[in-house]
Amino acid sequence: MRTLKGKTVFITGGSRGIGLAIALRCARDGANVTIAAKTAEPHPKLEGTIYSSVQEIEAAGGQGLACQVDIRDEQMVEDAVSQTVSKFGGIDVLINNASAISLTPTLQTEMKRYDLMHNVNTRGTFMVSKACIPHLLKSENGHVLNISPPLNMDAKWFGPHVAYTMAKFGMSMCVLGMAEEFRDKSLAFNALWPRTTIATAAIKNLLGGENAIKGSRKPEIMADAAHIILCRNASENSGNFYIDDEVLASAGIDDLSGYAVDPKATLLPDFFVEPV
Repeated sequence: MRTLKGKTVFITGGSRGIGLAIALRCARDGANVTIAAKTAEPHPKLEGTIYSSVQEIEAAGGQGLACQVDIRDEQMVEDAVSQTVSKFGGIDVLINNASAISLTPTLQTEMKRYDLMHNVNTRGTFMVSKACIPHLLKSENGHVLNISPPLNMDAKWFGPHVAYTMAKFGMSMCVLGMAEEFRDKSLAFNALWPRTTIATAAIKNLLGGENAIKGSRKPEIMADAAHIILCRNASENSGNFYIDDEVLASAGIDDLSGYAVDPKATLLPDFFVEPV
């Protein structure tokens, strides 16, 4: 399968950044896209709402559905899944993109921040997957793609921010476990993570403003990599921890200069992966 035309994609946290970029890439194929995210009103420091995202999706050639969802709330998740199935007839793809981050060491991590990261990243991913799986199993090529890193037990990834690493790896453990649980069901569970930092609000706010953005790649690299994965045969591609540039290379795309925010800047490696 080379296109997502007519497929229904459910994306958490898709009102901006990587989630929105993936949504727009799917929309260009003619996909139906549900944006399940919290932002319904414009934020003074963050671009995009669920409604502006749907406008962009429809301008790109897809059909959109805006659902205000806090993925910590089970009823809101179930309602959004039901609305999606009612409007589009099913679900073919789930993108677990919503995430919370705090790069704090143990003694500086407030428990409310710890709880937020684990409730959004690990619990939220598990719960949204659980709600969508009954519908995904009915798809002829069902995919779950978590925006989470490869499982690397090197202590250097834990020491600086153990709470965040645990929460993010929880998303990847969902891939590991669910891929095995549903291996005979032709439903794929995979993870995708960037080699470099991606130019998003989170990177700008956490890693040094404009300098961090200059050393990043555009969210479109993750969108193009996700599209390649989602168009593969689900029964033959499950349980993988993909890196964006490796996915593109596997499709014959080696020139990544167009994804750089500033082609002259040195690229910054993301967490959990080694630079090349």
